[in-house]
Amino acid sequence: MSTPGKPLRADAQRNRAALIAKAREVFETGNFDLRFDDFARLAGVGTGTLYRHFPTREALVEAVYHEEVAALCDRARHLRDTLPAAEALATFLRGMVDHMDTHEGLARTLATLMASGSGALAEGSRALEQAVTDLMAAAVQEGTVRDDVGAGAVMMALHGIGAAHDRPDWRAEADGVITLVLDGLLAVR
Repeated sequence: MSTPGKPLRADAQRNRAALIAKAREVFETGNFDLRFDDFARLAGVGTGTLYRHFPTREALVEAVYHEEVAALCDRARHLRDTLPAAEALATFLRGMVDHMDTHEGLARTLATLMASGSGALAEGSRALEQAVTDLMAAAVQEGTVRDDVGAGAVMMALHGIGAAHDRPDWRAEADGVITLVLDGLLAVR
C-alpha cells in the first residue's frame, strides 16, 4: 500500500486507476460472486499489485466510492463557478438524479459492500452535503433561494429519491421531487 502523502510512481498510478476502473465496472453489474483476486486479472495487473494498493475488498470499494464522491463534488464546484447560482443548484440536483439512474447498480453495490460500518460512507455524505451547502449559499447570496432551509433537507430529499429507486415510474417521480424541492427553495419576492 502506498504511503499517505507520498506520490505514486506513474506506473503505480496507472495500475491503481486500472483497478478502480475495473472495480467500478464490476460493481455496476452487481456481481458479488467475483473473487477479490479476480480484480487483478480483469485490470491486467498482478495480484501483488492489487494487494499493495488495496489489501481488502472493502479498501477497493472505498476507493471507488471516494472517486465517485470526488467527481460529484468537482462537478458542483464547476457548476458554481460557471453558472448563475440558482441554475447551478438546479443543474447539480437534476444531475444527481441522472447519476442515481445511470449508476443504480454501482450505488446499490457500494451501499451493500460498505454496510460493514466503514466511515467512508459518512465521510462521502458529508462531502456531498458540503457541496450542496456551497451551491445553496451562493444562491442565497444571489437572492434566488431562501435562507431558512438547510442543505440537510435537500440531502434528505436526495436520499429518499435514491431509496425509492424500485418504484415503477421512479424517474418521472424523481424529477418531480427535484422540481418540488427547487420550487420550495425559491426566495419569496
